[in-house]
Amino acid sequence: MAILRFKAVELAQNREPIKVKLPSGKVSDYFGVNVFGMEAMRATMSNDAFKKLSQAIETGQTIDVELADAAAAAMKSWAMAKGATHYTHWFQPLTGTTAEKHDAFFDIVGPGEVLEKFKGDALIRQEPDASSFPSGGLRATFEARGYTAWDPSSPAFLMELGEGKTLCIPTVFVSYTGESLDYKTPLLKAIHVVDQAATAVCELFDKDVKRVIATLGPEQEYFLVDKALYNARPDLVMAGRTVFGHAPAKGQQLEDHYFGSIPSRVRAFMVDFEQEAVKLGIPVRTRHNEVAPSQFEVAPTFEELNLAVDHNTLLMDVMEEVAERHHFKVLFHEKPFAGLNGTGKHNNWSLGTDTGKNLLSPSSKPKENLQFLTFFVNTVKAVYDNADMLRASIASAGNDYRLGANEAPPAIISVFIGEQMTAVLKELEENANVKIEKGENLYMKLGIDKIPPILLDNTDRNRTSPFAFTGNKFEFRAVGGSSTCASPMTILNLIVADQLNQFRADVDKEMNKEPKKEVAIINVLRRYIKAAKPILFEGDNYSEAWAKEADKRGLPNVKSTPLALDFLVTKKALAMYEKYNMMSKEEAHARHEVMLESFIKKVQIESRVMGDLALNHIVPVAIAYQNKLIANIKGLKDLGIETDSFKTISETIKTISQHISIIQTQVDAMTEARKEANNIEDARARAIAYDEKVKAPYFEKIRYSVDKLELIIDDEEWPLVKYREMLLLR
Repeated sequence: MAILRFKAVELAQNREPIKVKLPSGKVSDYFGVNVFGMEAMRATMSNDAFKKLSQAIETGQTIDVELADAAAAAMKSWAMAKGATHYTHWFQPLTGTTAEKHDAFFDIVGPGEVLEKFKGDALIRQEPDASSFPSGGLRATFEARGYTAWDPSSPAFLMELGEGKTLCIPTVFVSYTGESLDYKTPLLKAIHVVDQAATAVCELFDKDVKRVIATLGPEQEYFLVDKALYNARPDLVMAGRTVFGHAPAKGQQLEDHYFGSIPSRVRAFMVDFEQEAVKLGIPVRTRHNEVAPSQFEVAPTFEELNLAVDHNTLLMDVMEEVAERHHFKVLFHEKPFAGLNGTGKHNNWSLGTDTGKNLLSPSSKPKENLQFLTFFVNTVKAVYDNADMLRASIASAGNDYRLGANEAPPAIISVFIGEQMTAVLKELEENANVKIEKGENLYMKLGIDKIPPILLDNTDRNRTSPFAFTGNKFEFRAVGGSSTCASPMTILNLIVADQLNQFRADVDKEMNKEPKKEVAIINVLRRYIKAAKPILFEGDNYSEAWAKEADKRGLPNVKSTPLALDFLVTKKALAMYEKYNMMSKEEAHARHEVMLESFIKKVQIESRVMGDLALNHIVPVAIAYQNKLIANIKGLKDLGIETDSFKTISETIKTISQHISIIQTQVDAMTEARKEANNIEDARARAIAYDEKVKAPYFEKIRYSVDKLELIIDDEEWPLVKYREMLLLR
């Protein structure tokens, strides 16, 4: 292993940036060239078919067989003209990754004869094996049939990374008996219900609004590690994170990496994956260094929510593919390196109307401001009433390492709204006044003649808040870096829809007592503000004082995934799913089971990797080094040489022995605890056992001794690539 380590380090040190040639100096010249969007549809379909298909996509109407045939023919023509030989239904099963099964664009039409074909029925539906994907018991091994079905609202695209080109068609994934087996199906339903609920509320302010569109801009954080160094770390390869590794002397304490100059190899990688993303219509705009060494971020422009989720999932695939040709590995795990900032996926969410109005953007016009406050307050109220469900939506084995650490929001869900909005809500609650000022008070004058006044936002930022208002949107910062955006966005849109429906009912009821609509709306909002105040917090979410205060306020603080996931199957949650036809009780419990099993398997893999590395790599090296020290003392004594260093060397030998003993006993105990956990039939109880009986008692103890040995054992003999090598060699 030590030989492998030094070979990997040598390779990493000698890498040169790969030259990347852009198709054009202007992004607009190649944006979306690999997307079967409106321009491609118009160019390959008859005018009548194009109008019908574009209208069906816009309104969500059912696409008939004849129109599907026309769409399939156009897609085939467009894709084959670009060199595609295969097509696939691209879907997002409950594995948390993407899946695809490629089929060729031809069929046998006679003896020795083939013909390029792609019909509407192949576009609309395919049949992957449903039993081989997580289903939580909805599908048995012998019940294999499942269906992928075309989602016309997300355009087909051409994947040309690697060998060959494939037409990818975004789809939902359901079982033979109709249950959803993916993340997209419930997301689409949540988008639909928030559209209906928000449109009904908009009618109180603007009769011209016919549709409300949920939007999302997910900021994606990630680490980059040289491929050779990555391959020399079995824990990274198998678990996605380092289970051992002492902190380097220089980590992120100087705060010099954040927004610093981007290393040349990294910059080449960024330019490369960005051009591939842009070709796929993914509007990536921002790149920068993040806080930790070798940590970076990419952020897109806002898009319609379903498309944004697809694009984020696709972007992760693209980044991994492009990283290969730059000899990098992308790490999306929430906490790949102990003691350094973890990886999040900040979900910037808002609601917009088909008339072009952002419903979460303040205005200087009183009528528009009342509308803004309506959606603002209802979102806060929805989060307050359903903080437990939001917490569950971001629960995962990886995120448990990140949430509550020194750089990530805690497991306590709270809302930050800023000084100005706090004052606005106070004024509304106490005096029934709607007053949002825009003027001189929003300018920061620096007192430097050459620098113009800075226009301030209507709120500061709070990086410690899990759910923060940032001026014209809410930022859900607690989402994990490797997770799909679909799960938290499904829950968020569902609870907001439910709250908006309640608001509309409350306003209608209030108008029976107070006929003036504006007064009725304000009366309801005042009650909501008073009720939801416990969720509002402007301070440091990392502090112990906040944890105590949150407990007084009755806010849930569930730190482990197995317990947090319970919130997805409470009576309240199940009733909400049923109310909006999101999913059945059986589907909800099945998803709960899938998430529990995912947690179990990830902790199990980490435990096995930890045991293997500790006993097969670390302990033998420690014993060998210990024997060298013993031989050194013995040799000196044989020569009649005695020095003061004997005591120091003897203490070192004892220290090594103690750590070896701890590692061996703790790994053995951990293995037995794992065996006991595996014998538990109930998935929830087994997950809790893995969390409380396997991970909690042993992971940190074993790691502590291994990391101490890293500081003692000769660097030439240490088998694992060290943090300083992975993080600082770029």
